[in-house]
Amino acid sequence: MPRELNRVVVTGLGAVTPIGNTTAEYLEGLRTGRNGIHRIAAFDPTDLIVQIAGEVKDFDIEQYLDRKVARRTGRFAQLALAAGMQALQDSGLEVTDENRDDIGVVMATAGDAFNMGPEWEVYLNRGSRNVDPFIVTRMGQHMGAGRLGREIGVRGPNTTVNTACASGTDALGHALNLLRLGQAKAILAGGTDAMVTPLSLSSMGRLGALSKNNEDPEHASRPFDANRDGFVMGEGSGVLMLETEEHAKARGARIYCELAGVGWSFDATDDAAPDPNGQALVMRRAMNDAGVSPEDIDYLNAHGTSTPYNDRTETHAIKLALGEAAGKVHVSSTKSMTGHLIAGAGGIEAVASILALHHSFVPPTINYETPDPDCDLDITPNTAVEAQIDVAMSNSFGMGGQNASAVFKRYA
Repeated sequence: MPRELNRVVVTGLGAVTPIGNTTAEYLEGLRTGRNGIHRIAAFDPTDLIVQIAGEVKDFDIEQYLDRKVARRTGRFAQLALAAGMQALQDSGLEVTDENRDDIGVVMATAGDAFNMGPEWEVYLNRGSRNVDPFIVTRMGQHMGAGRLGREIGVRGPNTTVNTACASGTDALGHALNLLRLGQAKAILAGGTDAMVTPLSLSSMGRLGALSKNNEDPEHASRPFDANRDGFVMGEGSGVLMLETEEHAKARGARIYCELAGVGWSFDATDDAAPDPNGQALVMRRAMNDAGVSPEDIDYLNAHGTSTPYNDRTETHAIKLALGEAAGKVHVSSTKSMTGHLIAGAGGIEAVASILALHHSFVPPTINYETPDPDCDLDITPNTAVEAQIDVAMSNSFGMGGQNASAVFKRYA
């Protein structure tokens, strides 16, 4: 006999981003079209072909974590911990001995592999006995979820997801299904990454994926604009507190919205070039899972990376998936403000979608100056608009062909 699946709702939000280190700051940045992209400050980028990024500024991990533990915690995990603890506090859920077994963490990340260079130099130049014994706890992908789960003391599912740029939304879907099936009653889920490093910028820059507009960083991320020339690397984390409806209502929680559905697909075509059919498929699957039609979608937070090929392909995919409704839906790319957070993108863009729904506005696509006839959607140019948002979709498409889309619905 088929079991009845639990409804899943969002009760808490956390965000550490290039345009704000809290959800309130992030909301203000989204409303005002704040630019978070500048010349890199964390290190001297002069010798790099790409010298710009969306960095998290004035971040103090010691607000959240003991200094000694922080030293052996990678930046990606620090950002996840901060966003996760914000979401937990925002939800009002207190972790106790009675409920800790029913609370989990699902976190998306690529880990700290692009910071491995200095550690390898130590091994080559000084030998095995001088290698940092905490490399695994500092750089291992599992520590994004692991550090958060340990610090708040929860013993439910603790899982790491890595499907490239689709990871953050993929993590939300994994958490959704764990909650639907009763494997937990509450899960902190989202994404985090800290890939603003010389190695990642050099590699992605040589690949041709990144903007090289070093002279004008504030205008480098320009999704859907005819003069876009690549994405801008960003860093940060976005985390949702997801709960079963029954659990949230029983404790009288404030509910932001319902996570109504998630879809997945794989392009199966190319290592780097996206495929509109795979992207359209994932949007249709997400809508089907959520029980909504194309006409129901009020706002679509696009993957919108600002690469010439991606934005054109996603526009085509949206038209394939939504049909005539594609011309009526509000679309924007918040990457225009934050840059591309890789595995963290799905997390902060889910938070953006929920804030748009909760506060009835559409975040803008900033830096839009020259229309591209191949990207002829309503991309909300430069200024946020007020709008009733009852259903929002968020797209995350990975380099390599992994795709995930999530649908959020006003709770009723």
